[in-house]
Amino acid sequence: MLFFRRILQERGIRSPEDFLPEYRRVAQRLGLKDVEPASKTVEGWLYEGRKPQRAFRPVIVEMLGHTIERLWTEIGEGDTDPCFVPLVSVSPAELRADPGIDLNEMKRTGAMAVRRAKDFLLGADRQRVGEDTLGLLDDEVQRLVTEYPRVPLSAIWPDLLETQDQVFRLLEGGRVRPSQLRDLNVKAALLSFLVAKGFNDMEVTHEAMTMTRVAAACARDAEHTGLIALTDGLKSLIAYWADRPADAYHYADKGATTAANLHGTVGLWLLGLKARAAAVLGDEETVRIANQQAADRREHVRHDDLDELGGLFIYASEKQLYYEVESRALLGHGDGQLATMAEIAVAGFSDPSAPNWAFGDLAGAQCDLALVRLFSGDLDGAADAIRPVLELPPSHRNNGIVVSTMRVKSALTSSPARSAVTARDLRAEIEAFPTSRPSVPRG
Repeated sequence: MLFFRRILQERGIRSPEDFLPEYRRVAQRLGLKDVEPASKTVEGWLYEGRKPQRAFRPVIVEMLGHTIERLWTEIGEGDTDPCFVPLVSVSPAELRADPGIDLNEMKRTGAMAVRRAKDFLLGADRQRVGEDTLGLLDDEVQRLVTEYPRVPLSAIWPDLLETQDQVFRLLEGGRVRPSQLRDLNVKAALLSFLVAKGFNDMEVTHEAMTMTRVAAACARDAEHTGLIALTDGLKSLIAYWADRPADAYHYADKGATTAANLHGTVGLWLLGLKARAAAVLGDEETVRIANQQAADRREHVRHDDLDELGGLFIYASEKQLYYEVESRALLGHGDGQLATMAEIAVAGFSDPSAPNWAFGDLAGAQCDLALVRLFSGDLDGAADAIRPVLELPPSHRNNGIVVSTMRVKSALTSSPARSAVTARDLRAEIEAFPTSRPSVPRG
């Protein structure tokens, strides 16, 4: 049995008549018109195992929360569901708990009770900041840091803004003990960093840079050198995706100098950012030197407090390889050694349950693999590499992913094989990809 059919059965969907109403709702929400399948087409998906045509795939992926490849995985009748991590934070529409209470409603009302309790605790501490308040904020910051690279921005944006506001209110209240002030400034810097990254993912560059400056101010108030360097890194990242490579290089170089004597991974990230910016500027020698420096420093890394947070605050070896591949691909290289490195980079993000998995890094690595294969003349291999990216639901199409896919399109346009049927078809698929971008939180 296909996992697609199993997941539908668990929702009580067993026929085209059951399937189509939900499909229509999702298609309408995505703003997709004229993409409704016929009943016979749905029958082919359900009973004959046929894969849907590409026009229907975005709706199905958004509707069920898994990629097409995962949905069309065979599972045994008696097997438990495959251990797949959903792409989106959705609950089955028909999920119920005995004796008939809607589990979604239970979760919603329960979440309201938790929010009310948090407000009570924060309100009780208006005249002082208690240890329970700090513990509560510690838990929330850690949750948001962990989830940011793994879920759509829309899934955490309201909580992220609310938690940042809570920390700012405590700092503004003037009731913070000296021993608590640095801790709260660190939290404010971390949360402002994530909010700034969110604006960048939504392609709101000015707001992203402004919020990064807020994060930098909080980091300086906390006298946290690693966080100060990180904010320069974020400025570089924002400029890089905004196609301002000279600015991206300036900020990365500045941050790398600040982090030169740190033993965590922030210094390596800044070198990776420097290499990528230099590649866009065509400075191959700086790319080589920065990547070599990062490789040498990797041997002497000692994880610090930022690394222990994980998420965007650790520059794992998988990400370092991805950045190095991208910097070399941006120079137009496509040799066999780089192709192997690019394949390893994609494999490094192939397991969604891995601690350093991030859907954005996976998509970026896949786009880089497509570029490298294009430059080596492997058109079919390039198409295979990027197609999983093109099947991402709109909720995951952040600014970086869209820009990366456009790079592949640009390389296709200038490729000697641009007139080939495969090249034309792939270019058309990429052109259709960003119609619902970027990933903007709903509501």
